[in-house]
Amino acid sequence: MLTQLRRGDVAGRRPTRIWRGSTVLFLSTFEKQLDSKRRIVVPQEFRAAVSGMFDGIFCFPSIEADCLEAGGKALFDRYMGVIEELPFGDPTRSALEISVLGGMAKLSFDTAGRITLPDHLCEMCGLTDWVAVVGMGERFQIWSREAFQAHRAAQRDLAREGLAALRAQQRAARLGVVS
Repeated sequence: MLTQLRRGDVAGRRPTRIWRGSTVLFLSTFEKQLDSKRRIVVPQEFRAAVSGMFDGIFCFPSIEADCLEAGGKALFDRYMGVIEELPFGDPTRSALEISVLGGMAKLSFDTAGRITLPDHLCEMCGLTDWVAVVGMGERFQIWSREAFQAHRAAQRDLAREGLAALRAQQRAARLGVVS
């Protein structure tokens, strides 16, 4: 299903949530400043996307990069599904349990829409002042601003190369060329 406006959105006005099927997507990149208590304002669009029984987010060190990964209950459920597919005692399952579940913090929003990042998570990812809050579909990441700028440039190059390779494969398939 294509991305669609939710009921109640007005054409021409920016929607607060984007839906893909039944999943809310985190989109865009926001730069925010940590205050002296390690609090950041979570973008309103992201807060709306995780609203539900628990008014906050799940946050843990990313497995993919030196940043924090965050999202709502859907992200938590997705990781639990991946972990539960592996047999108890499997080394990969244990590594995921330690990395994701053992590193996870459940962070509530205060009345100003802020979360307080735990010291150990900030230290682990080098979060000291300005951060980038990066929407990634069903999840978002929190980076130090400088680290994200370098990562984004590398990812853009990788995306260009990957897209070029994919297009070449598609052209070859249309022409019946076997590689």
